[in-house]
Amino acid sequence: MFWNKKPKFKAFQVTDDNFNDTVTNAKMPVLLDFYADWCGPCKIIGPIIDELAEEYEGRALVAKINTETNPQLSQHFKIKSIPTIMFVHKGKLVERFQGIVPKPNLQEILDEYIAASDEEE
Repeated sequence: MFWNKKPKFKAFQVTDDNFNDTVTNAKMPVLLDFYADWCGPCKIIGPIIDELAEEYEGRALVAKINTETNPQLSQHFKIKSIPTIMFVHKGKLVERFQGIVPKPNLQEILDEYIAASDEEE
């Protein structure tokens, strides 16, 4: 029944404090979603990011960064509009998109970086 729904999976929250440990040193591809709670388009893509986090768990790090509570990261990456989606591979920023990106496109990009990581091992 509807009251037995499993809890919603939430993407990992990256902060100013844990960025280096989780993103820079990540051994797998990273998708970052820069968002704010008041942002309409962010509310649309947010559940998609959570789904990707669950689907790619163990193969890629799919995480969110709240621009309101993490101003250092927002400033460092020069976030001008949200949502902003970034892909980090081997500690380097490799792709960046602003606005809503369809889930299949995000999956395709993640799959490419996962395949590239697998080939290098």
